Amino acid sequence: IRNLKEYIRTYSGEKPYKRSEGDYIASSPILSKDICEHTGDMPYECSERDNACTKSGDLKRQMRKHTGEKPYKCSECDYSCAVSAYLKRHMRAHTGEKPHKCNACNYSCSTSGNLKRHMQTHSDEKPYKCFECDYSCTTIEGFKYHIGTHTGEKPYKCSECDYNCALSGYLKKHMRTHTDVKPYKCSECDYSCITSGNFKRHLRKHTDEKLYECTVCDYSFTLSGHLKKHMRTHIAATPYKCSECDFSCTTIEGFKCHMRTHTGEKPYKCSECEYRCALSVYLKIHMRTHTGEKPYKCNNCDYSCTKSGNLKRHMRTHTGEKPYKCSVCDYSFTQSGNLKKHMRTHTGEKPYKCSECDYCCTTIGSFKYHMGTHTGEKPYKCNECDYTCALSVYLKIHMRTHTGEKPYKCNNCDYSFTTSENLERHSRTHK
Repeated sequence: IRNLKEYIRTYSGEKPYKRSEGDYIASSPILSKDICEHTGDMPYECSERDNACTKSGDLKRQMRKHTGEKPYKCSECDYSCAVSAYLKRHMRAHTGEKPHKCNACNYSCSTSGNLKRHMQTHSDEKPYKCFECDYSCTTIEGFKYHIGTHTGEKPYKCSECDYNCALSGYLKKHMRTHTDVKPYKCSECDYSCITSGNFKRHLRKHTDEKLYECTVCDYSFTLSGHLKKHMRTHIAATPYKCSECDFSCTTIEGFKCHMRTHTGEKPYKCSECEYRCALSVYLKIHMRTHTGEKPYKCNNCDYSCTKSGNLKRHMRTHTGEKPYKCSVCDYSFTQSGNLKKHMRTHTGEKPYKCSECDYCCTTIGSFKYHMGTHTGEKPYKCNECDYTCALSVYLKIHMRTHTGEKPYKCNNCDYSFTTSENLERHSRTHK
């Protein structure tokens, strides 16, 4: 009945609700909020903290932060939230809806905030400027993160481990690594992830959508970061130069990674073993050796692996593609590393020299194996039998004798093999 009364007032012009200060009148009780804003009255007080608001709905949402209640649940995945608007926005990740469209290019996105940030790429406007240096950026998140590089402040701390960060959003994403919650699940394959950004990027692999186009040539990319790196190929300058050697590069990430080769710094530590590394992405890949996760799967056989690069190389065993060709003879290879090793047969280069004897060789694998003849060390042990070896790759191949796994399958017949080398030798019998 109340809604009907309000509906009638919009046509009759009746406005019975008057504000005590000013001339404003309205036809709806929503005026009570307006009066509170005018008088400063905050009738809804939070019992958990020193906070008050003008609407009962705002108080309910505030209380959910304290109680942890998340009544709005996604029907497609495990995602739940405290505010209905958040669920509406999340559902677009499943439906693919992108209602916010750029009027300058073909870009569209699921949230108005993302569109606002995108529009700044057209205007070159960077409203957030650092007062300590020349840095400026388009987002408040990026600005806060940058300021932390000056202050060193990382106020958000993980209760499960030593992780701390500059932004609350980063902590929220990090906590999912402890709970193993991956709310974003792909309907096309088995992929799932902890962040909406990674999920959106993954979906482009299925749609082949390439939003980011180069203005100089015909290249286009699925990720803005890839376009940014590509644009530097049109500019001869490499702005990041090492003071220790002749190295220079186009990205700050590459520069930081390189500097660790001089300092020996390996800040990322494995919680399961003594492994340490210079880049967080290396740690992420390493952790899969503990969890057994192999997210990259071959469509043609049962092969799966921990790294996208390994899958790409494996696919060449099916396609027969050998893009790396020797300039001296007719040999060609599926991997650039194999071509590099092969070239040493022409140059006679043997860069790996033993400090114990006169032995030298062309590959690091052979060198490690040789060093084991001096030390007798065979750190890699099979948990099924007494087999031990000097190289992890030998253990990996050996384990297939227990599992029966033969991931390398011939395209011309029913043969399959435990190693790519055996498959390559076999393939020559068909030529």
